[in-house]
Amino acid sequence: MQVTPYLFFDGRCEEAIEFYKKAIGAEVGMMMRNKESPDPHPPGMLPPGSENKIMHASLRIGDTTVMASDGHAKGQPKFEGFSLSLNAKSEAEAERLFAALSEGGQVRLPLTKTFFSPRFGMLADKFGMGWMIIVEP
Repeated sequence: MQVTPYLFFDGRCEEAIEFYKKAIGAEVGMMMRNKESPDPHPPGMLPPGSENKIMHASLRIGDTTVMASDGHAKGQPKFEGFSLSLNAKSEAEAERLFAALSEGGQVRLPLTKTFFSPRFGMLADKFGMGWMIIVEP
């Protein structure tokens, strides 16, 4: 069994995908827009003008698949109660990932040495998605 995160960016999915490609090397495996759906959407399910929004995307981040969508495309993504964790191979990689993901976002805990890691930090990126960066000892 495998758990795969599915993130709803509420209208900012394409922007998020481009950001993650640049910041952490995410690779797009598949992307389908609402207008490309083989089945019609039920009336009222999507707001007018959202035919070019992302219905479904699949990203590879390292060895992990993360799925994403624009969802109802209302423009206010909310990511509460969880974070994604990146395991960096070195302190230098942790610094690079942390700096890239925190650009335009909010640092919640600066990268620092802890009793469980030579480098650990937490942030919310510019979409509000929570991230933890850790170098495993």
